[in-house]
Amino acid sequence: MKISKLKYKRRREGKTDYKARFFLLKGGLPRLVVRKTNKYILAQVTIAKEAQDFVEMGISSKHLASLGWTFSFKNLPAAYMTGFLLGKKALEKNIKKMILDTGIIKSTKGSKIYAFVKGVIDSGVEIPHDAKVFPDNSRILGEHTKNAEKIKNIINKIKGQK
Repeated sequence: MKISKLKYKRRREGKTDYKARFFLLKGGLPRLVVRKTNKYILAQVTIAKEAQDFVEMGISSKHLASLGWTFSFKNLPAAYMTGFLLGKKALEKNIKKMILDTGIIKSTKGSKIYAFVKGVIDSGVEIPHDAKVFPDNSRILGEHTKNAEKIKNIINKIKGQK
């Protein structure tokens, strides 16, 4: 009779890839953890200390409502603007470099997660990336919709915030 080793609980549940996590933590940079739900884009900047993750800051695309956003909170322009907001908050807390942590989500070129990352990068935060994975600027700015002017106004509002 062969005894098999039981995998860690979070690995069995499909929540954590420990090999990928190890390589992310080895770099010592804060991690940009981005998740998408059915309604919102959620993100946190986490720092690992002594085998624990501490959340430095977090943001949800729901925050865009306070800036006058009346459209979907899960589309590409909303993801970009939420990323831009998080990047500005990170710079205020003197976090200038991060590394992307998508968890076990498969990477898809031009996805909402990469629109979010482009927003963070455009705000001035350094994240290792390949520009080929970002969505087109016309899609990020909503030029394919009738609300393009409203999107540009809110982006300018975010850029003007302190």
